[in-house]
Amino acid sequence: MRNIRKTAQKEASGRGILSESDWKNPLVNVSMKAAQFAVLIGLVVAGLGPILWLAKSAVTPTQDTLREPLKLWPNGMDWANLHEAWSRVQIDQYFTNTVIVVAGVWLIQVVVATTGGYVLSIMRPKYAKALVAMILATMFVPGIVLLVPLYLTVIQPPFLNSSLINTYWAIWLPAGANAFNILLAMRFFASLPQEIFEAAKVDGAGPYKVFFRILLPMSKPIIGVISVFAIMGAWKDYLWPMLVLKDPAVQTLSVRLPQLQQFIELDVFLAALAISTVIPVVLFIVFQRLFLSGVGMGGAVKG
Repeated sequence: MRNIRKTAQKEASGRGILSESDWKNPLVNVSMKAAQFAVLIGLVVAGLGPILWLAKSAVTPTQDTLREPLKLWPNGMDWANLHEAWSRVQIDQYFTNTVIVVAGVWLIQVVVATTGGYVLSIMRPKYAKALVAMILATMFVPGIVLLVPLYLTVIQPPFLNSSLINTYWAIWLPAGANAFNILLAMRFFASLPQEIFEAAKVDGAGPYKVFFRILLPMSKPIIGVISVFAIMGAWKDYLWPMLVLKDPAVQTLSVRLPQLQQFIELDVFLAALAISTVIPVVLFIVFQRLFLSGVGMGGAVKG
């Protein structure tokens, strides 16, 4: 058995553009490793370059940024930019608004995705297939097409006498209608051992107890994936918050910062952009292991 496994691994490792004999050629080996290193450096520069430049420019005076944008602090660093962006530009207020919006979007998306996935993949009512087909169909509708009807619905919501404009509910409620998260949760729940849920039903556990006591503790990976998508999407969303949050007092960073660009200095504006960028970057770095492991657990639980 071990010999068969080693042979299979050896054959798999030899598959590719270049054969094992080609790799033994010193010229080919060196040239391919050099090409791989060049591609890696290019990806690092393309991915981290803008972020590092923004971090550098956030503590660089405006004149230095304009005259020598690629030099590292030719005339020293100006840490006052960060304090001025936080206080004078009121980044703290817009930062708080953004956190409130992101928290609400995260909560609603997680609740809708987990409950919807639980009903469609574990409880499986008679109308489950039709409902899944309708949910899947919404993914083929461009989001820009839904802006006008969604905006009219927010202005005059059914069963309510007041508009949702300039309230965070106008962002929270539409965020729950995320077909991708529901289908993602469905696929994960369907890959869990069904014997656990059947045994719980035999023991007299109702649907609520199965959901809260059994399903949710087993669903940390997929909840982590949905959380990352929800937080990242809500943090950088611009178009819809700009349409429904017209009052500057409730606007988010992504909406307010472009409007303030013409009224503040370049170095302070770049410092404000750096502050608004560091949060999602830190969140991804902290939760990247949970995110990546959750993506790969969709069909690996049963094995």
